[in-house]
Amino acid sequence: MVNEEVDENVLRRATAGITNRGHVSAGYGRIGKHRKHPGGRGMAGGQHHHRTNLDKYHPGYFGKVGMRYFHKTQQQFWKPTINLDKLWSLVPAEQREAYVSGKKTDTAPVIDLLSLGYSKVLGKGRLPEVPIVVRARYVSRDAEQKIKEAGGVIELVA
Repeated sequence: MVNEEVDENVLRRATAGITNRGHVSAGYGRIGKHRKHPGGRGMAGGQHHHRTNLDKYHPGYFGKVGMRYFHKTQQQFWKPTINLDKLWSLVPAEQREAYVSGKKTDTAPVIDLLSLGYSKVLGKGRLPEVPIVVRARYVSRDAEQKIKEAGGVIELVA
């Protein structure tokens, strides 16, 4: 094994704090010096001594806009949607193959969208010409038309 000489400067690499010792303000300037947080931390003073900066570069940071919605019930606005082209992906794979290939024609698959986490059916995409029963809270006009054309039924659920 060869003895490699180690550069002493690497071992004793000096940091700014060490090299500047003994030099009055250690590289932090003659006037301001390095005095912790003279203007406050973060957005402190945004409405006082930092106001000009906030008004110029962050307009609208302070204050309110609009009105509060009192007694808002989240349930009213819960309306996750699904498109027609994804409907059949909710049917288990083995059943889907049986229905689409035509092996199983005595029953139609029932898709209960509420239990699967959806509320509304939208009309994007095509459906195979296989009857299907869809249970949902809301159905768009296009989706309703396409499901009925495929021989399906829509059950509206509260």
